[in-house]
Amino acid sequence: MRNGGRAGKPRRGGTPRFAQPITLGSILGWTALSALVPGLAHLRAGHRRTGFALLGIFGVLLVTGLIFGLTRTKQNLGALATTGNLLALTIGAAVLALAWFALVLSSYISLGPNRLDGRGQIVSGVLIGLLCVAVMAPFAMVANTAVTFKSTVEAIFKPGGSGDPDLVPAVKNPETDPWNGKERVNFLLIGGDAAGNREGVRTDSMTVASISVKTGNTVMFSLPRNLQHVHFPPTSPLAKHFPNGFMADLPNGGLLNEVWQYGNDHPEIMGGPHRGPRALMDAISHTLGLKIDYYALINMYGFAALVDAIGGLQIRVDKDIKFGGLYGTAGTIKAGTRRLTGEEALWYGRSRVGSDDFSRMSRQRCVIGAFAKQATPDVILTKFNRIAAAAKRMAETNMPQELLPAITQLALKVKGAKITSLQFVPPEFWPGSADWAKIRLAAARAVRDSAKPARQQLAAGAPSTTPNPTGATPPASASASASATGTRPGQASPSQTPTRNDNKAAKSLDELCGLS
Repeated sequence: MRNGGRAGKPRRGGTPRFAQPITLGSILGWTALSALVPGLAHLRAGHRRTGFALLGIFGVLLVTGLIFGLTRTKQNLGALATTGNLLALTIGAAVLALAWFALVLSSYISLGPNRLDGRGQIVSGVLIGLLCVAVMAPFAMVANTAVTFKSTVEAIFKPGGSGDPDLVPAVKNPETDPWNGKERVNFLLIGGDAAGNREGVRTDSMTVASISVKTGNTVMFSLPRNLQHVHFPPTSPLAKHFPNGFMADLPNGGLLNEVWQYGNDHPEIMGGPHRGPRALMDAISHTLGLKIDYYALINMYGFAALVDAIGGLQIRVDKDIKFGGLYGTAGTIKAGTRRLTGEEALWYGRSRVGSDDFSRMSRQRCVIGAFAKQATPDVILTKFNRIAAAAKRMAETNMPQELLPAITQLALKVKGAKITSLQFVPPEFWPGSADWAKIRLAAARAVRDSAKPARQQLAAGAPSTTPNPTGATPPASASASASATGTRPGQASPSQTPTRNDNKAAKSLDELCGLS
């Protein structure tokens, strides 16, 4: 007999020593231990070669995993986000699930369960079956998460250069130089309102996130939806069509939130269909003096589902916010620090009851900031399937698939970096009579201040007239023509600003919104 020594071998006193009889508990215990440390059950059963081989393979896998985990820092973790790596992860998880199933079953068989009585064999078989399912579950979850992530990526992100290269640009060196040598990359985040009873898309919320590639420090620029008669860069076909500004002939029209739909509705001007995103990116790039690299359109109602998916947003509500209709009859979000549901977060950012568009913009940037702070990696991992399902329904972007690893790395930097915010609202900025040069100077100053340590930023003096050195369009000079500066006949020139030039610096979102 194998267990407990050699049968019949006499002890020193002359009494024979017999092997201990196999028990249900020992079989279950050794099999469970082998699920954690492969090979132990085989060694216990006397199959030394097999046991040591399994221990060696497990050791190699463990060391490889530790090295991989220690070397996969925040700087290169994003490489896992490629569709090829996600497919490899799915296959690897499936193979390991089958391997661990076979390991548990082999360990159980090696211990000789047939020596148990009938009842013991039935009980052990059922429990070992449950153990097989339990050891396969983590691998199955990893494989399912990878498949879900891959399908979400393919639904939202298109390969670079596919279709219209003007909308989804190609990436030359996604691994070595994803940002083409830029120090900052600028993302246009758009909240779109595409209700079922409305034709087209209204871009009611427009925020530019200018992010330092090196540090992750971010400036968020909020642009009012009613910013009138924006100008376009000379490279845009709309520059010739609207030389004096977007629909400048309409005193109460030509709002910024109409540009997207105008671009979509006039392919004969834009040079192709579905050019609304390009029209809006061009307009905002020229307005801020910052080249907009990529955009993401977020459906408002899809965003509510996304907030629910992460468990709500904790936001400091400064005063009661009524919502619904003209008089706020649908409900009230009470003042105080509250965790808002998706519907409440949507109303908090969109309600006009007792407030104006500029108040809405302040609340919207707090919602965006709260989401950026609270959508932590652990939250995303534990609620991934719900988040992925919501994301598929809400997003449209021109960010190429090849940039996803770099975007992931950049997002991890942003989470621990400084986020400041600047709104172009009265009394500093008047959307109905915009001072384009002043807007560009304020944007350039906010970007420069973002790169400074906190003490330097507080000690900064009056805004400099030096243009932004990181890919910004130079601001128009006071001597430039009305067409170049964006002024209209009768409007003050940039040197005679309709509002004071001592515009406020960008403020920390933590300070403005009470984010922790």
